[in-house]
Amino acid sequence: MIGKNSKYPVVPGHEIVGRVVAVGKDVKNHKKDDLVGVGCMVDSCQECSACKDDLEQFCEKGMVATYNGKDKHMGGHTFGGYSEMIIVREEFVLSVPKNLDEKAVAPLLCAGITTYSPLAHWKIKKGDKVGVIGLGGLGHMGIKFADAMGAHVVMITTSPEKAGDAKSLGADEVLISKDEDAMKKHAGSFDFLLNTVPVKHDVNPYLQLLKRDSTMVMVGAIEPLEPMHGGNLIIGRKSIAGSLIGGIKETQEMLDFCGEHNIVSDIELIDIDTINTAYQRVKDSDVKYRFVIDMESLN
Repeated sequence: MIGKNSKYPVVPGHEIVGRVVAVGKDVKNHKKDDLVGVGCMVDSCQECSACKDDLEQFCEKGMVATYNGKDKHMGGHTFGGYSEMIIVREEFVLSVPKNLDEKAVAPLLCAGITTYSPLAHWKIKKGDKVGVIGLGGLGHMGIKFADAMGAHVVMITTSPEKAGDAKSLGADEVLISKDEDAMKKHAGSFDFLLNTVPVKHDVNPYLQLLKRDSTMVMVGAIEPLEPMHGGNLIIGRKSIAGSLIGGIKETQEMLDFCGEHNIVSDIELIDIDTINTAYQRVKDSDVKYRFVIDMESLN
């Protein structure tokens, strides 16, 4: 995300997929012509307890982001996938299953792992009732993953017009959160909620959907939320938690899971010279569900 703490010049891009054109003599994990990817991180300290637990995203010294991170080797800050060249620690380069559509793989390296990680960590299994709150770039992946894990998936949205898309992605039901009667009908019935809403909102109605001892995980809103009523947690011993992407080991597991279940993101491929139009369409919520830039269009 480019914001007030950005270091300039900024070259973003953190979901990168391409083929290996050459390898050095010390490279062990990849070979020429392999399809590989780089996600949100290019390095970490490799020494702290988080890194040793394969949770580099929580590196105690700060993981090195693909762009706008502190560049330990070159000095200054890192530049992302839109740059002519990036430097990535070998362990942070991921192998992409050969059966997947490479242009639709790129968003898996952020939106994919962001939604896969909490579903895996909270051990979603066949028969669980899982609610995915919000249908966008994250939400559409949450539906696909939960469905592939065998869960009964309910898309929870404020927009009735999204029902058709939700079911085509794998949702078994659609719950309109503005419908008070429908919300009451589903109260206390969910094993897990994945909240992908990216902005400040009221979480209280969603907490009332959870079963006793169940959890809602936030992956979208990195900002203050509306006041939360403590009773919605205390009554039923419910939990609200957060999750940030995933470590490299888990990201590779996610890609392998996608290969096994033939899961990719729904994308629209664009040329680099249409990026301003694409950005405006993102602001207008006119994309299903990710734009991917064809970097060969630079040539």
